[in-house]
Amino acid sequence: MVITNDGRKMGGSLHADERRHQTMSPSNRLLDPVDRISEVLFGLIMVLTSTGTLSVLTAGRADVKTMIFAALGCNLAWGIIDAGIHLMGVIDERGRNFLMVRAARRETDANYARSVIKKALPESLTAVVADTELEAMRQRLSRLPEPAPAGLTMNDALSAVAISLWVFFSTFPVVIPFLFINDLHLALRVSNAVAITMLFLCGYAFAKCIGRRPWTTGLLMVGVGCALVAIAIALGG
Repeated sequence: MVITNDGRKMGGSLHADERRHQTMSPSNRLLDPVDRISEVLFGLIMVLTSTGTLSVLTAGRADVKTMIFAALGCNLAWGIIDAGIHLMGVIDERGRNFLMVRAARRETDANYARSVIKKALPESLTAVVADTELEAMRQRLSRLPEPAPAGLTMNDALSAVAISLWVFFSTFPVVIPFLFINDLHLALRVSNAVAITMLFLCGYAFAKCIGRRPWTTGLLMVGVGCALVAIAIALGG
């Protein structure tokens, strides 16, 4: 069994991974929970940089309309950029795996091949894995079919689209109050309350994924999110 940098397994557990993959829902295959949480967080920070600069004393309906379009456009652009970064990360990961398997198959120097495999392991494992285990991995990898060069699949394209849409639609809960509440002061307060709630929920869900205290992490996420928004506004973001 080989464990890659992102913790996924290869070799002996390949068929088990395929079975798990087939039983996962389509949304989980396209974007894992931590990715969904981080995309919502980024979207919230982007839209709050727009709503945070809105003055309830001087802004009119035209200013509100401009703010809404700016927030939606900004998040759409960020979603597209983030999708591109995601695809680059996918290619990078597969490229590293390709080089690792190729080294195990073709490299005549077993020591060098084991060093390549070791570099692909998470840091928490490199200190405890023995040379005999690395050699077992090398032998198993050498029996795998010739790997194809790193490339993208239709599922990768769907993941990129999902990221774009996820970031874009995460904007709507924050801007909806401005669409239905005529009192700008009240709309801004409701919008801020929605944003704070969403930040807390992001932190709460993130804590569940990493084994931390949900309430503490949720409150911390609110503080960090507000601080990032304040920095972005101060720097003209």
